[in-house]
Amino acid sequence: MKIAPSLLSCDFSKMGEEIVRMDEAGADWMHLDVMDGHFVPNITFGAPVIKTVRKYTTRPFDVHLMISEPLKYIDDFAAAGADIITFHIECDSDIDETIDKIRSKGIKPGLVIKPNTPAWTVFPYLDKIDLVLIMTVEPGFGGQSFMADMLPKVKEIRRECARRKIEILIEADGGIGKDTIEQAADAGIDVCVAGTAVFKAPDAQKAISYLQNF
Repeated sequence: MKIAPSLLSCDFSKMGEEIVRMDEAGADWMHLDVMDGHFVPNITFGAPVIKTVRKYTTRPFDVHLMISEPLKYIDDFAAAGADIITFHIECDSDIDETIDKIRSKGIKPGLVIKPNTPAWTVFPYLDKIDLVLIMTVEPGFGGQSFMADMLPKVKEIRRECARRKIEILIEADGGIGKDTIEQAADAGIDVCVAGTAVFKAPDAQKAISYLQNF
């Protein structure tokens, strides 16, 4: 299991140091949640902040755009150092165009689905993307409870990928920790975003290692 600490749970005043701490603790990716206050009811940070902290690690930057019009900002996030850009199928931008734009920058594209969005909505795009991110909480705020009833979506997507001989990663985001990681692993998730479970742990290295071993 790959673990991507969510910087939404870090101390924003020390974001660079927090990234170094997670890197040294053995994190696989760094997960950066970008929120615009419109698509979701919260505002976090944008491309300029990501650009300033890019230098603190060589780990992949997994940038999750919770914004209404991601297509407008792909150039900015590419320049800021994103390695992976995921955006919501529920957004206002053209999905194919946004995927193509991300790919044209040499970045891996992925689609995100909210809890109320069915798995089949991503099926038309599976051969064009590298991953699907399944939200296991309502997007917008950290520290929420894991929604286990989202896990059947993993099997639906896997089944469709197998039928079409497509290989993609499936990522889960929301409420992942020592009490829920086993359910996520059993469902066939490849990458888990973990916030509070790693940033607030007494020993981040132990916490990350525990989660990775599922």
